[in-house]
Amino acid sequence: MPIYEYRCSKCGKTFEALQAISAEPISKCIYCRGKARKIVSLSSFHFKGSGWYINDYKKKGSCEEKTADPPKKAEKKAEKKANKNASIN
Repeated sequence: MPIYEYRCSKCGKTFEALQAISAEPISKCIYCRGKARKIVSLSSFHFKGSGWYINDYKKKGSCEEKTADPPKKAEKKAEKKANKNASIN
């Protein structure tokens, strides 16, 4: 169940209420019984499990790094091969 925030127009206090999505909004302040209105607030939640960008698609190393690594490895292999050939001759 989500937590909704309400603000009283009479006393100005803000309070929270744990309510079902289908529940009617609270109309009276829990402190002074004045008129309360639902307010929009920042929500804080975190998607867990597979299928989300942070878990499956955002891997360490970008595509640019992956394409940059193979030529470097090939160059190192060529250097090692050239060094072996030079030591044999």
